[in-house]
Amino acid sequence: MLIISFIPSSDSIMSHADDPFSGVREFVEAVRSGSFTAAGLVLGLTGSAVGKSVSRLEARLGTQLLHRTTRRLSLTAEGQRYFDGWVAILSDVEGLENSVTEGSGKISGRLNIHLPAAFGRRHVMPVLMQLARAHPALNLEVSFTERRINLIDAGVDLVVRIGALSDDADLMARRLGRQRLVICASPAYLARHGAPQTAAELTERDCIIGTRREGVPASWLLRQPDGTLTAQPIRARHEFSDGDAMLGAVIAGGGLSQLPTWLVSNALATGALVPVLEDYSGAEMPIHAVWPRSRYLKPGQRALIDALVADSSRAEAGYWL
Repeated sequence: MLIISFIPSSDSIMSHADDPFSGVREFVEAVRSGSFTAAGLVLGLTGSAVGKSVSRLEARLGTQLLHRTTRRLSLTAEGQRYFDGWVAILSDVEGLENSVTEGSGKISGRLNIHLPAAFGRRHVMPVLMQLARAHPALNLEVSFTERRINLIDAGVDLVVRIGALSDDADLMARRLGRQRLVICASPAYLARHGAPQTAAELTERDCIIGTRREGVPASWLLRQPDGTLTAQPIRARHEFSDGDAMLGAVIAGGGLSQLPTWLVSNALATGALVPVLEDYSGAEMPIHAVWPRSRYLKPGQRALIDALVADSSRAEAGYWL
């Protein structure tokens, strides 16, 4: 968390009314955290102190920035513009400070990272811990989620995303590799229900899928004999937000699932899972590291991106460039 302070000169002292940063960090963190109390925990202040600071900021600006209810905070139209502007400014200031210290080779500060659960645990966390051991002044804040977030609003330094990226001028991305998908089931499930012979049968089978975005129909990406990819509708009986939970459910005989080879290779090798509809296997999805666009990149961000790219080049990684 960037904290900006000013040292007053002997000739004049900058008052809160004249200080353009007064109340800003409390306001920005309250929006990100969702409440004054949560913001106070991050900033080392009481919730009441954060609320009073934001109120003084609103009084100075002569406009309301936040709607307050007993349950939540929400931005006014003016508050949204003010928040967006200050997030960009603070990012540039923090990046400027990082660029000044980058020449020393020291990697320090806190990295806020969001990862897809199973992939993050298996492939990113070992890289993160190796980086943290090499740089004792580097602190990590890691969240595991499949939910798409606004990186800039949430103050996130880097996410790993699996799947096609949408065009966003505010974001940068580095391709880490791609994952190959296979449809599989347990021997016990296949003994009870038999293996599907056509893709159309997937609309009648017990299929296990990951979390979908709202309004997106359940489907799997299948490779056709001519090499084209098509979205095949399926019957989604079980839906899990975690790849390891999906893997466990398939091994337990809960149904069919389309899973990446980096997740199921051991289970396929031991016979715990059996591939089905192999003529349709081979669909691939890209994997990217994504971060907010800025004129300055934190040394820790740069080091992590380089480390992830290097890790993906290992033959045993299970995904590849």
